[in-house]
Amino acid sequence: MKVAIINYGLGNLSSVRRAFDDLGVDTVIAQHPTALYEATNIVLPGVGAFADGMAYLHKGGWVSVLQELVLEQQRPLLGICLGMQMLATSGFEGGETAGLGFIPGQIQKLDSLGCTQRIPHMGWNEVVYQRPDPVFEKIPNASDFYFVHSYAFVADNVEHVIATVPYGLDVTAVVRKQHILGCQFHPEKSSKAGRQLLKNFLSFPAC
Repeated sequence: MKVAIINYGLGNLSSVRRAFDDLGVDTVIAQHPTALYEATNIVLPGVGAFADGMAYLHKGGWVSVLQELVLEQQRPLLGICLGMQMLATSGFEGGETAGLGFIPGQIQKLDSLGCTQRIPHMGWNEVVYQRPDPVFEKIPNASDFYFVHSYAFVADNVEHVIATVPYGLDVTAVVRKQHILGCQFHPEKSSKAGRQLLKNFLSFPAC
């Protein structure tokens, strides 16, 4: 098993790598799309605006390789924070921008969805499971995870939303479509529960 963490210019790479290193996994920071071919599992991290993130992915040549490996070869992919949001069809941060389209939906600002809480949503919040899923194995329901975001994933298919976080409304916390997983929170900063979720991701595609 080998995990490749994509370095496209907007990722929180060191803490994500450290989290996988703590699990004893062979982990590499992928500096070029060709490095993904050697990986069994791919991680797309991200901090920043949707439009900027997609621009960096296109500029670096990552999009076509991700389409090949994730959609055609079905290699497991984990998107974290902005990385999760870019899995969507489109986003509205920095102007309407097409996303990867791996999980159909839109990324919209929290207040436009009716959230009256302080934005950005920052800090520890409980994640509530919407249905049983192997992603949550050995993680109690309503465990706390660490969030930092102003935009949220609005999925076209509610079946793809497997967990939410209460923040003025039920905000999407985890999306999954088969071997493609996205977390709005930062599992690498979420202590024991976050490490367990990363470990569960490594069991894909057995899930």
